Amino acid sequence: MPVNPTIQFYLNQLQNDLPVTYDRLDPLELRRQEDAMMTRFQHKEHVQEVEEVTLTLSGRTIPGRVYRTTETIAPVLVYYHGGGYVSGSLDTHDAICRTLANEADCTVISIGYRLAPEHKFPAAVEDAYGALVWVADHADTLRIDRARIAVGGDSAGGALATVSALIAVERDGPPVVHQLLLYPVTGTEENVPLSMVEHANGYLLDEGLIRWFQHQYFNDETELKHPYASPIFSEYLADLPPATLLTAEYDPLRDLGRAYANKLISLGVSVTYHNYGGLIHGFVNYYAYVPEARRAVKEAARALRHVFYTQKTRP
Repeated sequence: MPVNPTIQFYLNQLQNDLPVTYDRLDPLELRRQEDAMMTRFQHKEHVQEVEEVTLTLSGRTIPGRVYRTTETIAPVLVYYHGGGYVSGSLDTHDAICRTLANEADCTVISIGYRLAPEHKFPAAVEDAYGALVWVADHADTLRIDRARIAVGGDSAGGALATVSALIAVERDGPPVVHQLLLYPVTGTEENVPLSMVEHANGYLLDEGLIRWFQHQYFNDETELKHPYASPIFSEYLADLPPATLLTAEYDPLRDLGRAYANKLISLGVSVTYHNYGGLIHGFVNYYAYVPEARRAVKEAARALRHVFYTQKTRP
């Protein structure tokens, strides 16, 4: 199907603002622009309680934000925002965290991990897994059920979510019951996936911006194949918890997510995969205005609710 009309209108409006080359793109300016854009498009639902927290990790602190829908003990989704490891924040993803908390009837804890280029690979990974451990260790004060912890995220945040679950397997860390992966950056075993050719330009996330993100975050190209950067290469995939993985038709990363879903399935991991027609990378940011995106967010929330309240969790 064609690109959703609302999204296409938005793309047309942005076309003149997109840089022809990313050589001189300033990360700080990108963050400023994204913050302004997200403030304009977000529709924030009411949540019973929102609390700012500080996560004390090894030799550093990072911010977090807790969204609660109840005063009692609740299951929790540890959420990592997207932004190519360079941009994004607690504020840019405030709306989606509120919606997921309400729709899945769970606590959501959004993690403000360190960004590149100030903090290169694997800083974001270290923060992501450190945050997962911190959440589990503070279950009582956070009023969450340590036996019902899920991880989730969009784009780069989706990669951080599944990598955090992988590290938990490697290090016998906190048990994770589910992965919610929204158009994640999971790496590729192909030279050039078809979606990277078909949708290399014209859909907001383009080939040039992808390469720019990589240059900002990674120290050299060899790190692109590291399992903490491209989890599809991990030897621990078969031990991952079940996943819900959603992709978009007009996303250059579409086939990466699909390949990751297929790889997990081939190894015996239960995966619910859905590719949404007419949508582009970043579609959860427009769920309030685009019916297809709203259906995707509701599907993600239903999957979480099912895991949290009907499925038996791992011991």
